[in-house]
Amino acid sequence: MTHASIVFLDIDPDDTHLVTEHLPAAVCLPHQKEEAALVSACKDAEVISAFNMTSFPRSLLTQLPHLRLLCTRSVGTDHIDLAYCKERGITVTNVPDYGAHIIAEHAFALLLSTIRHIPEGDARVGRGNFDFHGLRGIALRGKTMGIIGTGKIGQKTAEIAHGFGMQVIAHDLHPVADLVDRLGVRYVALPQLYAESDVISLHAPSVPDTIQMINHTTLDQMKPGVILINTARGNLIDSSDLIDALNERRVQYAVLDVFEHEGQIDKDAELIRHPRTIVTPHIAFYADESVRAMIDDTCASISRWQKGEKPEHAVEAKGE
Repeated sequence: MTHASIVFLDIDPDDTHLVTEHLPAAVCLPHQKEEAALVSACKDAEVISAFNMTSFPRSLLTQLPHLRLLCTRSVGTDHIDLAYCKERGITVTNVPDYGAHIIAEHAFALLLSTIRHIPEGDARVGRGNFDFHGLRGIALRGKTMGIIGTGKIGQKTAEIAHGFGMQVIAHDLHPVADLVDRLGVRYVALPQLYAESDVISLHAPSVPDTIQMINHTTLDQMKPGVILINTARGNLIDSSDLIDALNERRVQYAVLDVFEHEGQIDKDAELIRHPRTIVTPHIAFYADESVRAMIDDTCASISRWQKGEKPEHAVEAKGE
């Protein structure tokens, strides 16, 4: 096989060397916001790697006639028309695990920043005010952490919660025996998880059964004063219902890295500005170790494809 034309999209300039040390001829570009610019940059490419901020619907893929391998540097593939890729013979790969602990760590970074008033304390000292009154925190030891979804990230979240001395309960269609045996995690039905948890952390995928699973009805089932963490998918939460729960203090804090309307962030403005939310711009995945893992895994997939082999992390359309 001749050397393919390879384009890496959504690459920060500081990370270009991580690609070129594997694939010296690869072209590395930042995010292409306009479709015309993306098509122009990739029109001759046989191989494209991108992150999930770049979508590949059928309408775009039809404009990339030479494309043979599409590598997303993410776990999810819902931004790619997998059925059309199969029809066209385009191989699609993902990165199924670039460091679950990194996202779990960020969930606790957000949680601790919130319950120990780190942003307020930092701002207060920056103004020359060293008064601690009004900044009383909440201890985690002895509290109950409810984890919805115990895949790789949920499991790491349970480990960290256990390390803080929290009681851990969880809900998943496929319980993990190791969590029960090693950490004493109790699997419970969702209503019980809502009723018992002081902190709830979402780690479920975005599928029809989970979209807006956190809504007026389920929020009413939660322990008054619950703290809600979402580092999974923004559409797991009905933003409007969460605002109502925050205003009524049924939810004490919302700790969010993802939002229901990330493509139109102004729609979440009220939630973002709420005085009892702590928010970050979908960066839970974004650390030195995870970025390198994403690129290394992707380059390994490209190398196998160049040798005429099926990449280890090839993805098929659902139902195939």
